[in-house]
Amino acid sequence: MNPEPKGKVFLVGAGPGDPGLLTLKGKRCLECADVVIYDYLVNERLLAYAPPAAERICVGKQAGEHRLPQEEINRLVIERALGGRMVVRLKGGDPFIFGRGGEEAEALVEAGVPFEIVPGVTSAIAVPAYAGIPLTHRDLTSSVAFVAGRPAREGPGIDWRALSGIGTVVFLMGVSRLSEIVERLLEHGRSPETPVAVIRSGTWPLQQTVTGTLRDIVERAKTVRPPAIILVGEVVRLRDRLGWFEDKPLFGRRIVVTRAREQQSDFAELLEGYGAEVIECPTIAILPPEDWTALDQCLERIGGYHWVIFTSANGVRFFLGRLRERGGDLRVLYGIRVATIGPATAAALEGAGLRPDLVPDEYRAEAILEGLDRDLHGVRFLVPRAAEAREALPAGLRERGAHVEIVPVYRTMQVADQAGAVVGLLQAGQIDAVTFTSSSTVVSFAEMFRGEDLPALLKGVTIACIGPITAETATHYGLAADVIPSAFTIPSLAEALVTHLASLSPPPS
Repeated sequence: MNPEPKGKVFLVGAGPGDPGLLTLKGKRCLECADVVIYDYLVNERLLAYAPPAAERICVGKQAGEHRLPQEEINRLVIERALGGRMVVRLKGGDPFIFGRGGEEAEALVEAGVPFEIVPGVTSAIAVPAYAGIPLTHRDLTSSVAFVAGRPAREGPGIDWRALSGIGTVVFLMGVSRLSEIVERLLEHGRSPETPVAVIRSGTWPLQQTVTGTLRDIVERAKTVRPPAIILVGEVVRLRDRLGWFEDKPLFGRRIVVTRAREQQSDFAELLEGYGAEVIECPTIAILPPEDWTALDQCLERIGGYHWVIFTSANGVRFFLGRLRERGGDLRVLYGIRVATIGPATAAALEGAGLRPDLVPDEYRAEAILEGLDRDLHGVRFLVPRAAEAREALPAGLRERGAHVEIVPVYRTMQVADQAGAVVGLLQAGQIDAVTFTSSSTVVSFAEMFRGEDLPALLKGVTIACIGPITAETATHYGLAADVIPSAFTIPSLAEALVTHLASLSPPPS
């Protein structure tokens, strides 16, 4: 009899919040996971690295709310692993720094479950760095201590006398006990003038930093709530010179991205690079056509076309994907000229190894016509595109005598996963901008909020559209575009949004 299959557990540190701080090994583990069991402080953006079919289980909420007991978490991890599944136990920060990773590893040993530890970037190091505070400095201190501000009920307590001789002290999970921490430090010899920083939501786009001294920090930070760390030491004085994260041009701004989930990452990363908090609100999903018959028939007679025109990167991806599924490759396009609309579409084609013959300077379908002959009689065009799209290009080609075949290679479907959360933020006045990268995102966004007075709901919110066609669609729904970049690309849209929001009043601190 064969033994029951045994899986494996990876205790992975997720870092403190910024998804870019996940290690490469952590990412590889997530990409192979059958189950992801994660804590509430983990940035849920990281879950996108896991396969779509992977089971995702959140085992904790914010302090004061329901939290699965540690024994139940251990049982859950072991149960999934003994069932033969690869389990990623995703923990905020580093698993072995106040993350109870040691306890979970001990439970795995007792259960005979194989495991690996994947260290993460601890908040004790990353959060001060994002606040512009080095933990050590050759002119100030060469010692640093990490302390659990909320110590375990059992086990050794905090040696306050020993801490008095350490240059920099970082307290994790201690903001609710700030007054007691300050009192104990003063009792054991720290000067009332010792600098202190309290940093909330460190490395996240809404990071908040309050500085003071042991004399006044309790009053200054009285409104700060968890999650936060406390940093004590002379190095705090360097923040005024070294602060960088909170100086980013979009820091403190919340921006809604309505692109399809499969396409959000590049735009979200650009905006986050400028310091924004991105609210993902995919309004459409990109899917293959319900039936490939039309494209298959075109591929069988592909040699009869003179031109293939791709109007989007999605068109390139699905066209070439189906071509490969049928056992073909780019050689079938030998002798056929290829045109693309926009640099992103051209880049998708070049990434597959084919350079387009025509990429117009203006990123609109009509601009293709300007690069073609006036007389197109006898010229055969194939246009692989979305099932529903504008007719300007096919109509213009036919007016010149061309034979045009439009074949659907993908379709869009409306989704509304985040509608409720976005409405709540809009009603609370906590959204700075909503971005639209195609007419279909506008239409789907409007459908998502059908029954709402959309212009009223978005009053005072910046509307950013990738181009004039998208802006026209927004106007149809009563939304005037505040931002339209000169070049109709994602990077240009991000840059234009930075410029526009910089001209407005700064966000509330």
